[in-house]
Amino acid sequence: MKKRYSMGPGPLLAGAVAARTGDEMSGPALMLAGFTLAGSSAEASALLAGITVSAVAGGPVLGALLDRHERPGRLLAGALVLYAVGLGVILVALGRLPLAVTVVIAVLTGLMGPALSGGWTAQLPRTVPGDRLPRANALDAMTFSAASLAGPVLAGGVAEVLGAPTAVLVSALLIGSAIPAAWLLPAQPRRPRVARPTSVIGVLAAGIRVIVGRPRLARATVSSVVSCAAQGMVTACVPLLGERVLGGSGRGAVLLSCAAFSALMANAVLVRFPRSLTPDTIIWAGALVQAAAFALAASGRPAVLVVALLIAGIGEGPQLTALFAVRHREAPEQLRGQIFTTGASLKITGFAVGAAVAGPIATWSLPGALAAAACVAVLAALAFFAFPSAA
Repeated sequence: MKKRYSMGPGPLLAGAVAARTGDEMSGPALMLAGFTLAGSSAEASALLAGITVSAVAGGPVLGALLDRHERPGRLLAGALVLYAVGLGVILVALGRLPLAVTVVIAVLTGLMGPALSGGWTAQLPRTVPGDRLPRANALDAMTFSAASLAGPVLAGGVAEVLGAPTAVLVSALLIGSAIPAAWLLPAQPRRPRVARPTSVIGVLAAGIRVIVGRPRLARATVSSVVSCAAQGMVTACVPLLGERVLGGSGRGAVLLSCAAFSALMANAVLVRFPRSLTPDTIIWAGALVQAAAFALAASGRPAVLVVALLIAGIGEGPQLTALFAVRHREAPEQLRGQIFTTGASLKITGFAVGAAVAGPIATWSLPGALAAAACVAVLAALAFFAFPSAA
């Protein structure tokens, strides 16, 4: 038993921080590079949409392969290589190849995106014994908040000093720096072979079947996806909030940093008291906290807006930690990777849908878009109670 956990969570968490920071940096960096090299904000947003939307297909397949592979860390390392190389190819293609070709490259690169989120978290139980998993789980969730805080700041800073293309390269290097940690992850424990689907549709169906078949996992998944849609709606409002409330569209990034900072601090408290509340309670309560914060943000006053985003992070950070805890508790060992990457894919899709819906609403009425986001967050809490607590 000691041999199995000899690695400890340190290398995994270090690799997760590097990969996720690179991921959070790559989106803004690609947007800036697309605008700089292609000269069009529409082309820049098309790149971001391309690299994001394909995660819904890549996640379940990648998760199934991780579950089957004797050394899942080696496969995870390969996915990181492909993602980092893909960013470099996009950069080379910008301004040189037709936009459609560049977007296709972005879509193919985005298939590896869940490796940067759920792919790491699914391996956590192999590095720590069960009694230490709640604390390690909270630390893992903190890496998301830390990455969300550092990534956009790094992208903007590097782009300002060295240019947007260099920011894309730095994000690729950060992702690449996580490869050794992934490569050294422990092997799968030996277990009997079971029949598994081989087609893409079969793999997706298997993951969804497990999520739907376990009510506690289903309600956590649905609530988190709807919460992500609300978060996407608010993110779509950030440039306008910066312009109309803070005096400059670029200042909107400060709001995202506020939410990421408070999420990080809230999870730091959760690390000290990992069993103070049940994960199930935190998921629906976190949605309600975010709903209140988004409604408060509609006031249009600068100080209140900053406080609102700080409150939103207090709901968002622990909610993510709780979601991971539910997945670890409910997912079968042989399908753990698939459950985590499928869940990550669904959340990314929810975020993208929320952002797409909120854009036109915000143009018509910014307070209306924020109020709509608050309503969606309330729906996330209600969705949690739409499922029974046990099968």
